[in-house]
Amino acid sequence: MTENYTPPKVWTWDKENGGQWAGTNRPIAGATHEKELPVGKHPLQLYSLATPNGVKIGVMLEELLALGHTGAEYDAWLIDIGKGDQFGSGFVEVNPNSKIPALMDHSVSPPQRVFESGSILVYLAEKFGALIPKHPAGRTECMSWLFWQMGSAPYLGGGFGHFYAYAPYKMEYPINRFAMETKRQLDVLDRHLAENDWMAGGEYSIADIAIWSWYGNLVLGRAYNAAEFLDVTSYKHVLRWAQTIDARPAVIRGRKVNRSWGEDWEKLPERHDAKDFDALPAKP
Repeated sequence: MTENYTPPKVWTWDKENGGQWAGTNRPIAGATHEKELPVGKHPLQLYSLATPNGVKIGVMLEELLALGHTGAEYDAWLIDIGKGDQFGSGFVEVNPNSKIPALMDHSVSPPQRVFESGSILVYLAEKFGALIPKHPAGRTECMSWLFWQMGSAPYLGGGFGHFYAYAPYKMEYPINRFAMETKRQLDVLDRHLAENDWMAGGEYSIADIAIWSWYGNLVLGRAYNAAEFLDVTSYKHVLRWAQTIDARPAVIRGRKVNRSWGEDWEKLPERHDAKDFDALPAKP
């Protein structure tokens, strides 16, 4: 808590230091307890939580179903990272990195595990031949932006979001450093979207899903209570793009999947059938 902090010669773990997530963050991998994962009736089994990375896959699966890909029917099981579900033995078998989301595809033999949200998006896009451009130039542009998101979002989430919203106390230097980088990234997007309807150019794709889940929700005022601080309305092209995606029926549904907080109409902690959405109360 001092500006004159001197790092020790050898770092050691202080279990109590880490703010809101001190109880689940740790410097070692592996399972902490035995717990099998449930398996539902559909070939695709999603284990997740509706964080930005988790929302990507809920949206992707709902978009595939909207396109008529019935093989994309899925069961979605809640992984409560605040309670350490990601360290259960079953989850660690699906994702040794203990991060959501994780997917098991039981339509192949042996069942295929897929982890890392970007990898899951590519896997599903290739499996169903959808939401990824078929022309090599478009596909390359899509993949470039997808990898941009995977490399950039840690500065937004683990950098800006952590120090602005979750750190145990406010620190000027890291907040300024990561706010500057977040605004630079928004400017990258705004300049690109000034000349393109979608991230890969002429068609909606997994690049849009991945980037919207982080940066779209940021400019829509849903992340870190930081919209005013970052002056997000100045990025008018990003805002236009984010609002367009936000209105898609599949996106509206996908945002609710594995969401365990908020109003009753906007959360569906587990999803096992399309009719599950019908059971939710209407938005006021």
